[in-house]
Amino acid sequence: MTPIMSNRLASVAVSALLSLPAGALAQSAQVPASAAPERAGPAAPQSSPLAGHPAAGKNAKERVEQRIKELYAQLHITSAERPQWDQFVQVMRENARDMDLAWIQRADQFQSMNAVQNMQSYEQIAEQHSQHLQKLVPAFQNLYNAMPDQQKQLADQVFRTRFERQAQHAMQTRRTRNG
Repeated sequence: MTPIMSNRLASVAVSALLSLPAGALAQSAQVPASAAPERAGPAAPQSSPLAGHPAAGKNAKERVEQRIKELYAQLHITSAERPQWDQFVQVMRENARDMDLAWIQRADQFQSMNAVQNMQSYEQIAEQHSQHLQKLVPAFQNLYNAMPDQQKQLADQVFRTRFERQAQHAMQTRRTRNG
């Protein structure tokens, strides 16, 4: 596998791994201003600072712990892969803890933020998410590289299937909102 393909695979895998704000960030970044619906009056204020948070009622730690269990079972991690797995899991947990803190900080300050501060706060969360991915990709790549070819194929399929499910869910959500 070429380094470019390997990096692409790792990037796709990481996106599929976490249900962090990436979906919300990507959606808001992809809508051009000209495509925004025109309204007769001002938009309704956002009711919650966590409205963009990926899973209401679940924090990042809970989502990551569930994902760790799923991946461990789906990928058939062996004892030989355990050191790479443990490193990968440690990064996932640290990232989840940091994202929970970032969302809590945003929520604590939300009521006193003006519109610019609100956008800056969200920008900080997006930057932090990007930094977390920069740590997570190499950890996953180390694990992936330790796998035999058959297990790599299994991992490819696991992440491909998750991505497909997420894409279908996103399309259904868009149809519901637009229809």
